[in-house]
Amino acid sequence: MACIFCSIAEGKIPAKIFHDDEHIVGFYDIHPQAPVHALFIPRKHISTLNDLDENDAQLLARLFLAAKEFAQREGIAQSGYRLVMNCNSDGGQTVYHLHLHVLGGRWMKWPPG
Repeated sequence: MACIFCSIAEGKIPAKIFHDDEHIVGFYDIHPQAPVHALFIPRKHISTLNDLDENDAQLLARLFLAAKEFAQREGIAQSGYRLVMNCNSDGGQTVYHLHLHVLGGRWMKWPPG
């Protein structure tokens, strides 16, 4: 079975994409947990955070910079937002393609879960 996020990045599955470059794709979550909830994924398939290596450092930086720019565009940068990257089942990961959640537009409780 093909990875759903790879299929979104390849344009095979529709998504509300707002960021698309040679390394990163950003789209809105179809089950938002906050008024603003987006995902950033690398085009390169990396299953989990545990699968990163030193060669992926620049890619990871690109994910976080894209998230920062998104938060500024969406008007949530000043009030605050949360970045979440789940790893494996106990960490809440349900799609095994590395992805960064950006959540904002409301107060984020602590602890989160």
